[in-house]
Amino acid sequence: MQTIYAMHQSKSDNLEKEEKFLFYSVENIQDLYLIMLSSLIEIKKTEEVFLDKSSKKHLVTPEERNPNKKFINNQVIELLSESNSLSIALENRKINNWELADEYIQILLQEIKKSDFYEKYMTNRLNNFEEDKQFVLDIFTEIIVPNEKLYEYLEDNKLTWIDDIPLVNTEIIKQLKAIKENSEIKIPKLYKDADDKDFVKDLFRKTVLNEGAFAKEYMDKTPNWDTERIAELDTIILKMAICEFLKFPSIPVKVTMNEYLELAKEYSTPKSSIFINGILDNLVKEFQANDKLNKIGRGLM
Repeated sequence: MQTIYAMHQSKSDNLEKEEKFLFYSVENIQDLYLIMLSSLIEIKKTEEVFLDKSSKKHLVTPEERNPNKKFINNQVIELLSESNSLSIALENRKINNWELADEYIQILLQEIKKSDFYEKYMTNRLNNFEEDKQFVLDIFTEIIVPNEKLYEYLEDNKLTWIDDIPLVNTEIIKQLKAIKENSEIKIPKLYKDADDKDFVKDLFRKTVLNEGAFAKEYMDKTPNWDTERIAELDTIILKMAICEFLKFPSIPVKVTMNEYLELAKEYSTPKSSIFINGILDNLVKEFQANDKLNKIGRGLM
């Protein structure tokens, strides 16, 4: 949707160039995921260095000589640190953000140390896996996710990440909750399979190449609207939905309806979802009456 919108704004007709940018944007979602997840490892490393330096000071206190290492011995962060899958992904994608912007790790670490849950966690020196997991979830959800300075850094780094941050954070929280003791942490694939990646390309190309024809489908369904007054994002959403109705037999009608109504709620005007729902509902009835919805499989209508 955003790639098609960008094409309209720039008046570009270079399909291959825009498709390349589309896939580049999708691949950057994984980079964001790796950056956010690896922040936990970097925070632990930073604290480890701090404790080591403190223990070697000339005038060292008993606490500095024998520090509470519960945080740096956190079993969940240790699993992340030892994950071959994560290490390989970080290396392959050349993720070194925290080497270049370590001040953000320092900011996050200080926020963690000021938190009530950190104080409670550090009341003893014993590591319990479930407690360690809850502590990591608290760090991520209470400190990392809402940190405005980190958000600004990510926004400045890549503009396309702004819409990806909630998706990535949700995936990481889901993954952290599912971690089991002594389990191996694996990085999820960006695409489920080859068909998944092909869908991205096909939906983009089929929508762009048939925009005129798809626009004609809803023109007479907007009697109270001047077509030039319809929000441009709404027209793109309508065309993409119509494309799925007519060009993707395996996608259920209800799935298409739900997905594009959610897009309208998230990105377009307050009344867009109601407007789009009415148009799509009428179109589905018309397509069914004219036998244009050739859906394959049970329950797809």
